[in-house]
Amino acid sequence: MFTHFREDISCVFDRDPAARTTWEVLTCYPGFHALTLHRLSHWLWGHGLRWLARATSHFTRWITGIEIHPGATIGRRVFIDHGMGVVIGETAEIMDGCTLYHGVTLGGTSWNKGKRHPTLMPGVVIGAGAKVLGPITIGEGAKVGSNAVVVRDVPPGATAVGIPARIVESGRDQARLEKAAEMGFSAYAVTKSEDDPLSMAIHGLLDHAVETDRRIEILLQYIERCGVSVEDDVATADKFDPKYLSKIVD
Repeated sequence: MFTHFREDISCVFDRDPAARTTWEVLTCYPGFHALTLHRLSHWLWGHGLRWLARATSHFTRWITGIEIHPGATIGRRVFIDHGMGVVIGETAEIMDGCTLYHGVTLGGTSWNKGKRHPTLMPGVVIGAGAKVLGPITIGEGAKVGSNAVVVRDVPPGATAVGIPARIVESGRDQARLEKAAEMGFSAYAVTKSEDDPLSMAIHGLLDHAVETDRRIEILLQYIERCGVSVEDDVATADKFDPKYLSKIVD
C-alpha cells in the first residue's frame, strides 16, 4: 500500500510541472485523493462490502469531483490531472502509467451486464473532455485528443482525434503531433476545425515549426557534404565566429 502511495506522489511530480512539494500533492491534488480512496473502495467491493464501497466512492466524488466506480480496476502510477468531471465506469480497466485529464469519461454504451467499459493499456494519455465509450481497447502508448469521442479500438502508439475519433495517419498530421509532443502539450491535442481561427493558428504554427526543422536538417546535411563536421551540439558560440563561417563558405 505504501509503495503505491509513494508511486502516486512521484508520478505527480513527473507529469505536472506545477507540483512543488510533497505536502502540496498530499493536500491539494484531487486526482491523488480520488485514486487513494478508490483503492479503499475497490478493496471493499472485492470483499463483498458493496454498499460501503459505493458510499466511499460517493464521498470521494463529493470531495474531488471525480467519480470512479468501486468495481473499476486501476493500475499503478496512474495520474488524473485536475480531475473535475472525470467519470470511470464499473468494468473499466486502466493499466499502469496512464494519464487522464479533466472531463474524461470512460463510459458504457449498453445496459447489459458484463464488460461494457473501456480498457486502457499501459501509457495511454486521454486528453481533456474526451469520451471513450464501450468495451473497446486503447492500445499501449496511444493518445486520445481533447474532446474526441472514441467508440472503436485504437492501435498501440496511435493518436485518435475528432468526433467520431479517427486515427491520425497522414504525414503532415503525424509530424504536427510529434512537434506538439516536443513542445509539451500533445495531451491537450485539438482537433482540426476549418472555422476555428485559434485551432487553425495553432496548426499553422506547428506546420511552420515542422517545415523549419526540415529545412535546417537539409542545410546541415549539405554542410556535412561540403566536408565540414557538424556536431549534434552546434549551439556553441565558437561555431559562429568569422573563421567558422568563412570555412563553410570556402
